This record gives sequence, C-alpha cells and structure tokens, in this order.
Amino acid sequence: MPDLPTIPLSWPELAALAPEPPDRVHGPCNAQSLLRLFGQPERAVRVTLFRDHHAWCPYCQKVWLWLEEQRIPYRIRKVTMFCYGEKEAWYGSLVPSGMLPAVDLDGRVHTESDDILAALEQAFGPLGDGLQDARVLPLRQLERELFRAWCLWLCRPGLTPRAEELAAAAFDRVAARVAGALAATTGPYFLEHFGTADVVFTPYIERMSASLHYYKAYGLRQRHTAIAAWFEAMETRPTYRGTQSDFHTHAHDLPPQMGGCHPSGTPAQQAAAERVDHGPWPLGAPDPETSCLEPSGAAGEALQRVLCHRHHLTAVNPAPVEAFDLALRCALTALVQDVSCPLPADIDPLAVTGLLYLRDRISVPRDMSLHAARRLRQALTTTANAATAAMASDQAQAIPAAPAIPLRHRRDQNPAAFHRPAAADGEARLVVGRSRP
Repeated sequence: MPDLPTIPLSWPELAALAPEPPDRVHGPCNAQSLLRLFGQPERAVRVTLFRDHHAWCPYCQKVWLWLEEQRIPYRIRKVTMFCYGEKEAWYGSLVPSGMLPAVDLDGRVHTESDDILAALEQAFGPLGDGLQDARVLPLRQLERELFRAWCLWLCRPGLTPRAEELAAAAFDRVAARVAGALAATTGPYFLEHFGTADVVFTPYIERMSASLHYYKAYGLRQRHTAIAAWFEAMETRPTYRGTQSDFHTHAHDLPPQMGGCHPSGTPAQQAAAERVDHGPWPLGAPDPETSCLEPSGAAGEALQRVLCHRHHLTAVNPAPVEAFDLALRCALTALVQDVSCPLPADIDPLAVTGLLYLRDRISVPRDMSLHAARRLRQALTTTANAATAAMASDQAQAIPAAPAIPLRHRRDQNPAAFHRPAAADGEARLVVGRSRP
C-alpha cells in the first residue's frame, strides 16, 4: 500500500512546535535585539548604536562586534540604508550626512567607524591592543590593502581573461601577506589574543570570502590555511556568530553597495553561483562558507522567525494569499518534520513562484542565523522543486519565474512594509518585501 502524502500542519500546530525566542537583551548576540544589557540594569546604558535594518553595513558590523565583545550595555536604533529605501527624517536631523554607523555616547554623536571605536576605547578601554597600538596600525594598513585589491578584482567590469588572471594574482598576493601575519602569531588571531585587529578585519574579509566564491570561484579559506584557521576561531565566538552573514546574503547585498560585482563567467564560477543561489546546502565538502556544524535548533529557529512575521510575508509575496499560505505550510511542515510534504496537485502554480521568491530574500543574520537560513532555504527549494516535477511539462513551463534580485538597488527589501512598534523584548521585523514604487 503506498504511503499517504504528509498533510501540511495548520498554523496552530506549527506554532506549538516553535521554540520560544531567545533572550534578546541579556542572551547571545542577535541581530533582532534593540537593547543589550549583559546582566546589567538599563540605567547602565551610555551608548546608542545606530545601524542599518538589514545588518548589511560592514562598518556597522565592526562597531556592533566591538560592543558585544566588550559587553558594553547599549541600545540599538535601526536606520534604512540608501540601497533599499529612503533614510528616516529623524536620522537626517541627528546625522546630516546620513552616514552609518553612528553612536551616541553620553549624549555626543560620533560617526566614522574608526572614530567611533576610538571614542569607545577612550570611554571603556581598548579591546586588547587599541587602534593606535604599534602592532595594530600596520595590520589596519594591510586590511586596507586587501580591500583595495578585492575591489580592483571584484568591481571592474569587462575584464579580459588576462586581466582577470592579473587581478586574481594581485589579490592572492595580498591575501598571502594577511595569512603570513596570522601565521606569525602563536594562536589563530592577528595578535596573541583576539582583539581590535580582528574586529577591524572581520567585516570585509567575511564579504571577500562570500563574494569571491560567488563571482570568481575563488576559495579564500581553501587558498590560505591561516585565514581558514582564523575563520574557524572566529566561529567559536558567539559574538561573531551573532553578526555573521552567509554567502547568499553577501552575494546579493554587495552589488548596489559596491557599484557592481562582476562575475568571471567561467564554468567554475557559474557552478559556484548556482550552488549558492539554489542549493543544496551546505555548499560542498569541505564547506567553503562555515566551519560550524549545524546546531540542533536550526530548524526550530527558522520556524519561529517565519511564524513571527508570516502575515507580513504573505502580504508582500507575489503569489495569491491562499495559495502561498498553503505552500508555506507545506514547506514548514517539511522543515520541522523532516519529511516530504507535497503541494496539492491543483494548487495555483504561482505558489511555487512564491516559495522561491521567499527563499531568495532570506537575509542572514537579519532574519535568522546562517544554519537556520540554510534549513529554511532548503525546505522552500525542495518543496517548490517537487511541485514543479509533479506537474505536466506544459504546466511546469508556465510557472512564472520569481522576480529577480535587483543589482542596482535592493528596494525589494525595503523595510517600510514591515515597520511596526518594537515589541517589549526588543524583537525586530523579518524584512522580505516586494519592490515599492
């Protein structure tokens, strides 16, 4: 007797399986937090960090990570970054340039990430060796050299094969110097212990690893073992894991920020991009994206985050509401029960489009952690692909493609559709929206 198809769980049944959200105020570093106290009373707060809604800004990540490592009580106010919407008027009054990040420290506003760190060091002491330490200064200069070599390879359009080769070699030479600096210490970090130099390198070396894999089929961890060891050490730190993004998010948040990211177009590059976009996840063995094994609660975290915002997600999805609602329940049932939960044969084909649209707009760590996002992307993809395979060929060919991720802006991720008063626990919104006029 054939197995009966799995029946999609109802929303109340799914909610019963979802874990409670973690403590955003005193618990581990989390992108949804709006207040961080580290066990101290709220009156201890002297700092307000103004950072972008989406956790895409590298300079915001630098300050965010520093505050988490130092366990400085602080508030978070989130601001719309230029590439996905209009900045809030109140922020323009506070910071006329509109620059992010900014920090209000004891009533004085500071901008520019290095100036912010300098002010925080003066107020609270350095994180290990400070910004102006004689050993940190040359490492800061090396980080800028690596940044320039990355930009000259990633952001230059129309490179000939020879020019690609030269740009790749130039980047690799600087990366080798970075690896050499790491190898010169007794541990995995840039100096003997984790500190300021590691915070300075973190945002862009993370983005380099993601973007060069996707656009150039270049494995930063695979090419340089000392850099791989640094990433592995960083990924043991809950502070870093709370701010860490994934390859998919960076591959698609960087083009409008950088003025364009240009693929090499080789078969290896096309295969790498295809795998990042469409899975399956993990991305290979060894995994180029993370050294962390999946924690036991990844599926539950993904479920909890979707449940928190399912009405918003349904409202902005391109699929009809009823069809997407059912398709999403099928995917979430598959996610939490680790079974196949096929879509009904007579479902609107746009439901498949809707699942893939959502998959393409999950953002790490804004929405959830890296492993939770992988689990959710896989469930959405598998459910959509199974439905397509079950359709007659003419039906499958008629399924509309999900709207492409824009390259020149990310107005498809405009947070305006998800604005709502902050919850008491500091919960932020999952922002997976459609383009707005």
